[in-house]
Amino acid sequence: MKFVWYEKDGEKRLGVLHKEESHIISLEELLPMRGFQDLVDFIERYTTEDLNLIRRAMEKDKTQGTPVTKVRILSPIERPRHDIICVGVNYEAHLKESTLGLKDPKLDGPKEPVYFSKRAVRILGTEEPIEGFFSLDEALDYEVELAVLIGKEGRDIPKEKVKEHIFGYTVFNDVSSRTLQKSHIQWYKGKSLDTHSILGPYVLFAEDAAYPPDFTVETRVNGELRQKSSTRLFIHDVDKLISDFSRGITLEPGDIIATGTPSGVGMGFTPPKFLKSGDLVECSISGIGILRNKVR
Repeated sequence: MKFVWYEKDGEKRLGVLHKEESHIISLEELLPMRGFQDLVDFIERYTTEDLNLIRRAMEKDKTQGTPVTKVRILSPIERPRHDIICVGVNYEAHLKESTLGLKDPKLDGPKEPVYFSKRAVRILGTEEPIEGFFSLDEALDYEVELAVLIGKEGRDIPKEKVKEHIFGYTVFNDVSSRTLQKSHIQWYKGKSLDTHSILGPYVLFAEDAAYPPDFTVETRVNGELRQKSSTRLFIHDVDKLISDFSRGITLEPGDIIATGTPSGVGMGFTPPKFLKSGDLVECSISGIGILRNKVR
């Protein structure tokens, strides 16, 4: 089951993809009495009966839905409840290239997860343009990541209970301005320029995915494969990340946790392969979808 936040005839709506993924089933039409306002509202209030109705509808004639080609796909969560929770250097190969690129001694084999956050006034969706801000920083970079959406509030979550707190998974592009990132002790500004957070295109319901997560993550720039790895290679797995971060911190439904990027980012090449105006960036995760965004 894949959830989608989309715009049709000037109105934003919540839906799910038909099983063939060519049409969208509107939850406003399928569940009119429930009045779900957006995905976070659905995460907070959905019931088993809601899910059963959705699954039955997905098996019916797809012509009852709206063709995906007739709508504009938006970020599943456009304005997050809190800053996006990000995990740094969570793949061994990216740890090595980051240590060279950022020259940060804190990254030299961290035994515990590295956390930072991204401010996002609005999260971009697929096909929306990335603002380069080249007058501020010419070192614009991409980072494909598996994003985990929290489904149930919790604090001090034990590892064996983490799965119960996950609603679903989606694709995240952690766009970064590297010069700004290196100029500050914290990475917050270099990670938080407007349009530097991109999410979607769909959210895969956690019950329909393997656990622990087993996805292939990739990035292509103008068709050139730059990143390819597997979430099986996480240094700190999802159980560890969510259990550890939640110690003393309450996670809420709709919170977004970006789990880290593999090697192959632009700063990792010699010379670096930073993004330029007109570049097409495609971040994909197997079984979820592809984020396509051009730089302007």
